[in-house]
Amino acid sequence: MRKRIYLSPPNMGGQEREYVKEAFDQNWIAPLGPNVDGFEEDICNFTGAKSCSVLSSGTAAIHLALILSGVGRGDEVLVSTFTFSATVNPIIYVGATPIFIESEAETWNICPDTLRSTVKDRIAKGRKPKALVLVHLYGMPAKMDEIISICQEFEIELIEDAAEALGSRYKNKFLGTFGRFGVYSFNGNKIITTSGGGALVSQNKADIVEAINLATQARDKALHYEHSKIGYNYRMSNIVAGVGRGQMVVLKKRVEEKRSINNQYRELFKNSEMISILKEPNGDYYSNYWLTTIVLEKGGQLLRNNVINALESQNIESRPLWKPMHLQPIFKQFPYYGNKFSEQLFQNGLCIPSGTDMPSNTLEEIAALIKKAL
Repeated sequence: MRKRIYLSPPNMGGQEREYVKEAFDQNWIAPLGPNVDGFEEDICNFTGAKSCSVLSSGTAAIHLALILSGVGRGDEVLVSTFTFSATVNPIIYVGATPIFIESEAETWNICPDTLRSTVKDRIAKGRKPKALVLVHLYGMPAKMDEIISICQEFEIELIEDAAEALGSRYKNKFLGTFGRFGVYSFNGNKIITTSGGGALVSQNKADIVEAINLATQARDKALHYEHSKIGYNYRMSNIVAGVGRGQMVVLKKRVEEKRSINNQYRELFKNSEMISILKEPNGDYYSNYWLTTIVLEKGGQLLRNNVINALESQNIESRPLWKPMHLQPIFKQFPYYGNKFSEQLFQNGLCIPSGTDMPSNTLEEIAALIKKAL
């Protein structure tokens, strides 16, 4: 059988070994060290964030962002319904209630109109939301001007879940740097990877100083081990950060490659009336196109599954778009606001291979298989 084609496998740039070897040569195997400092500096230099803490996961970063935003038991947090559960789980960690908000059709991210009406309704119920966790889905920027305006009007903390959107920009500003906090993921399938890991960024250095304290078990300044608050073991290790430093060298190239893959798919499907591809609404949006996503316009779950099975028969991975959080068994009891647009996307859409080491003839084969299945 042919070698499996994955959705978005890791792609090493070559310099990762050098940074990891340096850590071994200098015996920096302990959790922190020069690679951690260097990786954080690289992220700030690339994104324009003022300060950064690299962590064990993007989920850990969201958790710390919520804590530092003052979110706790009994609070409400606005969040995209069309996302992965890792966006929502930290809201539960802190004892808060997620309020799920529907997407709009242009970017598949939170709908500003629904966001505004939701905030007004929660306030009318005596439950003013404390924060918004805003997802930039599949690397596509959300409608930032409208969303920021709503957050400022109602004094709601903005946390950007840019786990899938490192390298994406809105009006030439990198995602993750608009809110009080931004979150990135370096999971194995992301645009760059450390095998596992994440980062929390902020324009406020004091916030990151406190985040680092919480991420290292919240030890107080003392000769002995003194703790006056609950801490976490969330910091990234020096070895893993070495991989990240090597990946940062090729990040710009990876974004260009992902965008090229998306353009090639767009060309291959341009004459297909049954397939549409998520695209940037206008020149204000610059997506890293982490994954190319398609919607079967006259499909449904059966046809979507036929396409997935056709690709799988050739050892090619694909998967449905995210199942909305308000449909997940663990979250179905929480409030949801919207018109069920994301449910249609889940029924009719799928992610197709977007790995940056695929030859172009593989894209042609994938497109041909999809067309045949339709």
